[in-house]
Amino acid sequence: MKKIILKNFAAITMVLAIATVASCKEKTEKKTEEVTPVAEKVTETTQEQFGGLALYTLRDDMGKDVAGTLEEVANAGYKYVEAAGYNDGKFYNMSPEDFRKLAESKGLTLISSHQGSATLDNADKEIADVKAAGFKYFVIPVPPMGHFKYNNETQTMGMDPDMDFMVNFLNTVGKKCADAGLQLLYHNHDFEFKENENGVVPIKYFLENTDAKYVNFQMDLFWVTKAGADPVAYFEEYPGRFKLWHVKDMDKEGKFAPVGEGTIDFGRILAKKEQSGMEYYMVEQDMTFNHTPIEAINISHKGLDEIGFK
Repeated sequence: MKKIILKNFAAITMVLAIATVASCKEKTEKKTEEVTPVAEKVTETTQEQFGGLALYTLRDDMGKDVAGTLEEVANAGYKYVEAAGYNDGKFYNMSPEDFRKLAESKGLTLISSHQGSATLDNADKEIADVKAAGFKYFVIPVPPMGHFKYNNETQTMGMDPDMDFMVNFLNTVGKKCADAGLQLLYHNHDFEFKENENGVVPIKYFLENTDAKYVNFQMDLFWVTKAGADPVAYFEEYPGRFKLWHVKDMDKEGKFAPVGEGTIDFGRILAKKEQSGMEYYMVEQDMTFNHTPIEAINISHKGLDEIGFK
């Protein structure tokens, strides 16, 4: 998620007859002829829909055509989505209410939103907007401004060692979310699963020092694997704390791959979903390489089916 990190401080932006009585019957019949096939198509698609998609995968497409891209997501078979395009009170350049209505019109449910610009100062406003859009989860994708680190030379991510700041930040925003009827989650990359300069593994510190009533986690299975950690071991040690998953595969070179075309043993991980606490999962592929993003999400959805995700 290199690009979202570089842009997280200004989270990604992009989005959004009446007739005479004499002719009313004729126009109504014509309208019915036009609408009925579409309604049937939506019903048919909805029956086949399962799983979620992180819209970050389609960030460029969402920047060009929000409605058309959401239709592609529904046609690929996804049932719900996660946003990553909030800026200045809007989702993909649309008001929270309008974005919700558009997603619903495509048969999609809004589940979670990555709020990369969230701070203690603006949390109340962002929470209100996420709530207004109808999301369930308010996700912190990286440490807030000033605490996230990125090394351009090595192209590696990290954070400052002030774990107590992060714990306070997560607990504080988490309680605000709970008061608003939302759930706060922290999304990981690889650095949280590695010891820092003080010998502390950040994700363990967060898990052990945040209040589970207010703070839980979105596990990115790719980044956990990249860090050399075992998702199942974390489910066993911290059961019930990983409410959402990012399902993304890794090829033999360690790069992002469509689900089912890489090396991650999703079957083993999926078998522990109850222990994990997983309520929803989102396909995500940060870079799609030889495929267009639309092609990649279609391949991944077929992979989900073959693996047994439903």
